[in-house]
Parts: sequence; C-alpha cells; structure tokens
Amino acid sequence: MYSFNNNATTLTTELCRGLYSLLFSLLLPLFFLSWLGRLILGKQTVEWRRIQRFGIHLPKQTNTETLLIHCVSMGEVTAASHLIEVLLEQNPSLSVVVSTTTTSGAQQVNTIFADRVQHCYLPYDVPLLTRWFLYKIQPQQVLITEVELWPNLVNLCWRKHIPVSVINARMTARSMKQYQRIKALFNPMLHQLNKVCAQGQRDFDHYCQLGIAADKLHLTGNMKFDLEVGKLEQQAPIFDNNVLKQRFVLIAGSTHEPEEQLLLAATQQLLKSIPELLLIIVPRHPQRFEETFTLCQQSQLNTARFSSQQPLDQKTKVLLVDAIGVLKQLYALADVAFVGGSIAHRGGHNPLEAAAFSVPILMGPSQHNNPEICSTLADVGALKDVAEQQDIITQVEYWYANSDVRQSAGLAGQQILHDNAGATQKTLSLLF
Repeated sequence: MYSFNNNATTLTTELCRGLYSLLFSLLLPLFFLSWLGRLILGKQTVEWRRIQRFGIHLPKQTNTETLLIHCVSMGEVTAASHLIEVLLEQNPSLSVVVSTTTTSGAQQVNTIFADRVQHCYLPYDVPLLTRWFLYKIQPQQVLITEVELWPNLVNLCWRKHIPVSVINARMTARSMKQYQRIKALFNPMLHQLNKVCAQGQRDFDHYCQLGIAADKLHLTGNMKFDLEVGKLEQQAPIFDNNVLKQRFVLIAGSTHEPEEQLLLAATQQLLKSIPELLLIIVPRHPQRFEETFTLCQQSQLNTARFSSQQPLDQKTKVLLVDAIGVLKQLYALADVAFVGGSIAHRGGHNPLEAAAFSVPILMGPSQHNNPEICSTLADVGALKDVAEQQDIITQVEYWYANSDVRQSAGLAGQQILHDNAGATQKTLSLLF
C-alpha cells in the first residue's frame, strides 16, 4: 500500500506523475488546434467558452465559501442536481461552481440551474493550468461526481488542504483493472481523497480491492434514486399537443449509433400492428442531430423536428428531439421507453428517469454503468432486456396488447425509486 513516508514509493509516484504531466503538456497544442479548428468551422457542439479548458477566461470567485462540484457530462450533472438543490436551499450564501468537460454537460447545468450556480469548463490536468484554476476558483471543498479522477487536480488540492471527495462514486471492474495497472499514479490519489461515497455494493467492493482506507469509504447508495418528478415542468408547447394523447409513444432516450437505425427499422414493422405508434428519438450527443435526421429521412417515415415547434399530426411517425435538457419531461409522454447506450455498448444510461414516470423500460445487454439499478428494475418486471430489433418488436407489441401488464410494470419501477431514496441525505451528512 502507498505510504507518504516511503521515499522510494514517493519518488516513483513523482516520476510517474511527471511523465503523465509531460505527456499532457505535449498534447495541449494539438487539443487547442483541434478546438480552434472546430470553432472556426462552426461545429454545433463547440463554443468559445471551452477555451477555459486551457486556463483562459476562468471565472474568479470572491465569495468566502465556494464549493466546486465536477461533473463529466450531462448524466453526472443530473445525478448531482438534487444534492446541489439541497445545498443551495440550506445555505443561500454558498457559491457553487459546477465544472464539466463537455458542452452537453454545460447546457444541462444551464437548463437545471440557470444563474443559481456558476459553470466553467475544467482545464486539462496539467499542473500549471490546474494550479491557476484553483487559484481563480478558491474552493473550500471539491466534490467529484461518479468518475474521472485527475491525478494533478487531486494532488494539488491535497497539498493546499482542500478536501476532495467522490460522490455517487462508480468503479466498474474494467476501470478497477485499468487503475491497478497504473498503481504508482492512482494509489496516491486514493489516499489523498477525503471521502468516497459509493453508489452501490459493486463500486464499494472495487474501491476496497484498490486499497482505499476503510474510514474513507462509505456505501451511501445511488443519488439517481432521488429524482424529484414533481419539479419537472412541461414547458415546451409541443408537450400539450392533443395528438399525443391519441398515440402510443415509444421514446428512445440518449441513443447512440446504431440504436437509431435499429429503432427506426423496428418502428417500420411495428406500425403494421400499432398504426398509432409514434417514435420519439433523443440522441445523446448534439453533434449527431443532423446525422440522425438524415437516418430518419432515409427510413421514409414522416419525421418532425422538435426544434421546429410545429404541432404534430397523425401522419407524423417520428419526432426527432434536437434539443438538450428535455428528455426527462418527454418521458412523461411515453408508453414505453428504450434507454440508449445499452445496445451501442456504452454501458447504458440512467433508466430511472423513465421509471420516475411509471414508464416500462427496454434496454440492451450493455448495462455496466448502472448494474444494480438495472437488475433491481428487472427483478420487478419494470425493465426488459432486448438484444436486437425483433426483441424490441416483440416486447412493444406485448405491452401494447396488455396495457394492464404495462402499467403494472411502470408502477413497479416508480416504486423502486421511492424504496431506495435517501442517498443524497446520507452523502450530505458525511460531507457537511
């Protein structure tokens, strides 16, 4: 086990961290040129504020009490949202800075919190940039949501006596093996962390195997169970379209390639037995909106775009949602939900957003991002596994023909949220 008093181990660690920092520094010009090129070309997902990743135009905090919460992308922002809401309610004077590394994460911060928190992009993990970032933000505490531990960020915070904790922590078997291969770089981070709040037993066990001190590790549960459905307001005009009440809605949320093609092909077949079917596709990443619209056109299914805000009619067979931050509201309209990233081998996205609205769920075999959530939902019949197009067709047709079974499955999923709520309060009690 790593020890700060072991000179040989410390030297090895410093050498590894130095090589890691050197590699990152050499890559920085390439990252900058890539960002600049995409910005000049007008790529949808690139905004000028991402220059903050290079330590430029960072916000400066003047509040004496500042909390930094780092979220990789949209999913982590959503997971941390309830905790942030509670903190803001309990301490109105608290200054909260939420950092992300993706534009979709930034958009989610703005959608949920507007100007109640400050957003910035996390600079690349180079000592100079990280040191400047901490100087500008001046956080009293740092919380990292789920994953993405950066060696220089953790090390510099530890040296500055800024506690760093991981909340809703995930640690897959694959990640554990990767960290075990770079022990000299990773193990010091474990000992420099203040707390790790594991979201499930799998994650708790994997952190144990990595050698974290017992007093730092806590099994708090998954904060995603603390979704507040009642606060979701249906604001978009298309939500009130009366045509939707006459349709059987299959929503495909957070999709990746090739899931859209598979759902479109399944819809072509399902329309023969369910003529009132409407497929709503919500791609995970904004850069795929145009690509997905092209796929919809190629399917020859009458397709509307969410951004057009035009009322749907009975001829519309597909609605492409080319917007960020509305997926949870759209789940409220669904009869059946497919949760993406599960056939595309991305580990599967959060199925609880659909379960919160009593919607039964379909997911592919790739579920390692949320294994306990998926297995718990499957145990009560709220989630069904689908591996290919025909599986989707068969299950949708079954739920369509047996509305009582479909509704019972959805209610069972919603009950799972109520039965497992409380992780946010457990996390707060440990950290504040």
